Amino acid sequence: MYQIHDIMATVMDFQSETLADKLNGDVEWRIADGLVPYEAAIAMMEARVAAIHAGSEGELVSLVEHPPLYTAGTSAVAIDLLEPGRLPVFKTGRGGQYTYHGPGQRVAYVMLDLTRRGRDVGCHVWRLEEWMIRVCARFGVKAERREGRVGVWVARGSREDKIGAIGVRVRHWVTYHGLALNVDPDLANYAGIVPCGISGHGVTSLAALGVKATMEDVDAALRDTFDEVFQAVPACKPLARDAGEGGAQRGAPGG
Repeated sequence: MYQIHDIMATVMDFQSETLADKLNGDVEWRIADGLVPYEAAIAMMEARVAAIHAGSEGELVSLVEHPPLYTAGTSAVAIDLLEPGRLPVFKTGRGGQYTYHGPGQRVAYVMLDLTRRGRDVGCHVWRLEEWMIRVCARFGVKAERREGRVGVWVARGSREDKIGAIGVRVRHWVTYHGLALNVDPDLANYAGIVPCGISGHGVTSLAALGVKATMEDVDAALRDTFDEVFQAVPACKPLARDAGEGGAQRGAPGG
């Protein structure tokens, strides 16, 4: 079991910020070094959400890669786990169904205070999608939303493939979990699940689309486009959604 000090040791050095800086509206950024165990990431988020709610820490974006695994959101059904023995499976409190995480996929855990930013979970999901759309555009890829399906999609002739997934949880109006953008993961591992409970569509990645981008390139694009989506507060126009993989999970009001 990873303790909080173990989790912090998995995170590479980042520019230190004072507490006054963090509470003054700046979002702290961390980029993990190596593959972060899923349990460690969950424990880190739980601790940070509590600290943000208490006012002792500021907002945080944590960029990680995980070892190969499946996660089961609150809407996951057993029939969608097609190969139970293929990879470890973790039940998680985020909204949505089954998804895959692994090396070559950039996961952004986004811990923001919606009391400050607007108590609208649908808009938060919309902004996560918008963030990925703008990042993909930096690499010449047209990613789009689709009615009834959370996440972002790439049209490929007669089919549509998902390139970015979303799963969100909110506690005390503080968000956590976030998004997963496929940079160059092993797409074969998606065969072990029905991704996000949506059949009839595929999955893709920047690499599969011919984009030669490093994780550092993607991280730079994430950082460059963050403020224009989350700080400038673009017009938010959430689409009608099925529960899907990316639905938000929230406790009782204020909880």
